[in-house]
Amino acid sequence: MRLSSLILALALPFATLAQNTVAGLFQAMDTNGDGRISEAEYVAYMSQGFYRRDLNHDGVLEPEELPGGHGKPVTLKEWQDNLRREFHRLDRNHDGYLSPQELMQPPQ
Repeated sequence: MRLSSLILALALPFATLAQNTVAGLFQAMDTNGDGRISEAEYVAYMSQGFYRRDLNHDGVLEPEELPGGHGKPVTLKEWQDNLRREFHRLDRNHDGYLSPQELMQPPQ
């Protein structure tokens, strides 16, 4: 499983359980309430999946902490670097922020 797929698999189910609408998800990510999501807000929100899975809190998702109990270990840095790449793929207008439309579109 690709790291980006793993991130979405771990983070988005939590988001959809906690927030039932696109607006609710956007509002949860937009922690400063400015109507747009910065890279830092995106990474912080999407990192919640990592923190929930890192049961021993060592900053590494070991195979037994990954879905299915197997896979290559993933560090928090790798996880967040991938989130940053994902953010920039979603930011289609390259303004450094995500709109609700950009957030919900499939990445390029």
